[in-house]
Amino acid sequence: MKFIGAVQAVVTADEFDREPTDAELNAVEAEMPLILAQVDLLDVQIALLDRLPVSELDARRLRRARGRVLAERVALANRVIASGAPGVA
Repeated sequence: MKFIGAVQAVVTADEFDREPTDAELNAVEAEMPLILAQVDLLDVQIALLDRLPVSELDARRLRRARGRVLAERVALANRVIASGAPGVA
């Protein structure tokens, strides 16, 4: 059986077969503090899954992690608004 396919890579290139652009990398880097805060919150939540009587220390860890996520969301929103990015209401 003979294989029939396009010879040019541009014709067969998939949208996901490319490297990220500089703008995409910059966007990820700008969101990295929020991403790390969300990972920390998830770590705390996972650690508390098997501790039904949650201690005061565990409750403080959870509150701090939630507070950090909220603070990072506010900081990211302020950075986006200050930069004047299009599409921001």
